[in-house]
Amino acid sequence: MPKRILVLLLAGLLTLISFGGYGEKGVPAIGMAVEFMDHAACAYVAQDKGWFAEAGLNLSAYESYVTGMALASALARGDIQVAYICLVPAINAYANAGVRIKIVAGTHRYGYGLVVDPNKVKTIEDLERPDVRIGCVREGGAVDVLLHKVMDVYGLDQDRILSKVRRMNPPSQILAIKTGQLDAAFLPEQWATMAEELGFKMLLTSQDVWPEMQGSVLVVKEELIEEHPEIVRALVEVTQRATDWVNQHPDEAAVIMAQQLSVTGEKVLPAKAAEVAAKFEITPEVLLRSMGRLKYTIAIDPSTVQETIDYMVHLGYIRRAFPAEEILDLSFLGDR
Repeated sequence: MPKRILVLLLAGLLTLISFGGYGEKGVPAIGMAVEFMDHAACAYVAQDKGWFAEAGLNLSAYESYVTGMALASALARGDIQVAYICLVPAINAYANAGVRIKIVAGTHRYGYGLVVDPNKVKTIEDLERPDVRIGCVREGGAVDVLLHKVMDVYGLDQDRILSKVRRMNPPSQILAIKTGQLDAAFLPEQWATMAEELGFKMLLTSQDVWPEMQGSVLVVKEELIEEHPEIVRALVEVTQRATDWVNQHPDEAAVIMAQQLSVTGEKVLPAKAAEVAAKFEITPEVLLRSMGRLKYTIAIDPSTVQETIDYMVHLGYIRRAFPAEEILDLSFLGDR
């Protein structure tokens, strides 16, 4: 899809929103969107343990999305004010569509990888071969940006590679791998580790090409900060609590994630992809291995955000460069 069309589509999807009413105790109801990935482990754990409710947060909606781009579009809806989302689509929503959001915390670093058929792809340079079929999410997604970073770092022929990339969401890539239609795939976790279960090899991870890469973040609408900063503060505190728990109890966290994703998958995955996910069950063992490839932390370095912004400008994925401080509000982190 041409970049200009991508920008126009995104701009058409995203608009300003309003709050979704009030709960029984007069607490404003907020809608939350999360990624259908272990990137959002803290959110899934907090929901499972009831910590959002315990903190006095009134969730009018709690929905999962297969991709960060789809989740970014959900921010346009009147019942979504909070999102656990990959940094790249968050920047897209802010820079291209003027969605008034602020990043108030990180959730993890890294979390993306390149998996390959080891019988066909031995080296990174093999990606240039015309017979190697490559899967990736659509242009402007976090893993697509990683694809470009890999091509830059390894000096690969971009025209040769991009001309044969097959654009599809992560579960569709897993289905294509299972049916022998892909030889390589750029995937976010937990999908990359699931591909290993199908016999693919992790050829590289985001750590290999992008040191300290910021993965996902917690974003809120600016209106929420302006009108109810106490809600944002509670969200950050719950996120910290859940992140600490995930780091301290990885085995239990993997079990919770497996249960949460299995139930949620019935609602958000395409039918065929849901069948694949159900067959492999997104097991605790797979999730534990996958989660070990992420660094869960709510700390966020503005310089890493700036690096991502600048690289997206270089790729032509956002219209303008801007200082990271425009999209960041780290005042709720305190000394964390």
